[in-house]
Amino acid sequence: MKKLGLCSALALACVASLAHAEISANVVRVGVLNDISGIFQDTNGMGSVEAARMAAEDFNGGGKNIKVEIVYADHQNKADVGSAIARKWLDVDGVDAIVDVPNSAVGLTINSLVRDTKMTFLASSTASSDLTGKACSPNTIQWVNDVWATGNATAAAMMARGGKEWFFVTVNFALGQGIEAEATNYIAKHGGKVMGSAKHPLNTSDFASLLLQAQNSKAKVIGLANAGGDTVNAVKQAAEFGLQQGGQTMVAFLLFVNDIHGMGLKVGQGLQILEAFYWDMDGDTRAFAKRFAARPGMNGKMPSANQAGVYASTLAYLNAVAATGSDDAKNVVPQMKKFRGKDKLFGDVTIRQDGRVIHPMYLFEVKKPEESKYPYDYYKLISTIPAEQAFRPLNDGGCSLVK
Repeated sequence: MKKLGLCSALALACVASLAHAEISANVVRVGVLNDISGIFQDTNGMGSVEAARMAAEDFNGGGKNIKVEIVYADHQNKADVGSAIARKWLDVDGVDAIVDVPNSAVGLTINSLVRDTKMTFLASSTASSDLTGKACSPNTIQWVNDVWATGNATAAAMMARGGKEWFFVTVNFALGQGIEAEATNYIAKHGGKVMGSAKHPLNTSDFASLLLQAQNSKAKVIGLANAGGDTVNAVKQAAEFGLQQGGQTMVAFLLFVNDIHGMGLKVGQGLQILEAFYWDMDGDTRAFAKRFAARPGMNGKMPSANQAGVYASTLAYLNAVAATGSDDAKNVVPQMKKFRGKDKLFGDVTIRQDGRVIHPMYLFEVKKPEESKYPYDYYKLISTIPAEQAFRPLNDGGCSLVK
């Protein structure tokens, strides 16, 4: 009788466990939340939506006929708008994971909102290092880039090439401030000097006065601590001013291949760029890029690192859902953190306990027009930063998840 009672108890526990580990409403819904109409529309936008759809198609039910739906919305680079969308997705629409989210203010708001819910946050474009530091959450995985990596790895790579004197042109919100702070800290600790900094609001069209300050500083390196259209405008106007011809090197902390395509090689040539992904790195990245370029609405465009991050993080999430039989973050995220291996787009990947996905980073130089042999052949590799050097050490961010 005792043995029968024990077996019955174990059977009930097993049934309860299976009932708990299930997919809500028999469908996994992934919401792509990004900037569809503003300055990040080319590097994220509908391209990110297509990348998520590609991941769902390649997942193909995970061998278990798991249904996947991709939904999307425009957060307009406003934290309140992003929060309202995420709240509706969570409470009404049954969305199980949010992916992408360029704009640190929006990303940090989403991170706080979904903490201790069933929803997973795949922060594949949110640059704030706080996501794996003081604001770390058991619901969040951060892919691609962050301001620690952007600031430290870029400064390290440039200083190794002799760039010890810096001037920053910085967007005056969390992203730019974080990049400048991290880079400045590295520069100061390694014998360099910051000659000055000029701040500007998001979505600035006229950089003339800021670039004149940079030019007059005589700094060897001009660091553009901004992103999207702001960086593009700054680079275009710097070319008109002849900054690089005058011996100053420009480095863009957050610029993507789509941005280079828009400005052209004549303007962008010589620019230094830190990237986590480049479509033309190897056979796997080229195969993905070719498929992406053929998607509806892409019109031959190559994917940005952010769009590649949406694909990789969405597919990793769906594989974890298949492995656990659940779309609840408390089951899925720990499963994702077990991953150690090769990602086709980002190389050797580890997902740490603080939620940071680490992988190699690359410093590229934008080619001269005559060096480009085919469309989107824009970068030449300058140096590779190993994963363990590219990202903040595990115990440095004050994350409560790290024991």
